[in-house]
Amino acid sequence: MDIIETIKEQIASNNILLYMKGSPNQPQCGFSARTVQALMACGERFAYVDILSNPDIRANLPAYANWPTFPQLWVGGELVGGCDIVTEMFENGELQTLIKEAAAAAAQQASEA
Repeated sequence: MDIIETIKEQIASNNILLYMKGSPNQPQCGFSARTVQALMACGERFAYVDILSNPDIRANLPAYANWPTFPQLWVGGELVGGCDIVTEMFENGELQTLIKEAAAAAAQQASEA
């Protein structure tokens, strides 16, 4: 499968998806760590892809997303942004609302399947 198709499939299959360095339990950079903290504080499950162990995704996602850095948070198939945006959204309460709505939408989709 083409790497861009893989990326599209990951984004389509996961309502809340974080492309990051490392894992939520062991982030490999401070930006990923701060983003994970904000996401975890929202209290909903999310998927992640460790770009350090997926060099093809690391190389191709910035062009696909038109966003040069990591981490990248995707919610409902849309790029939300990186660490600064996610942190700011968390601080003003927008992230919690977005994540709760995305989790509810995913639960609704699952119950209809």
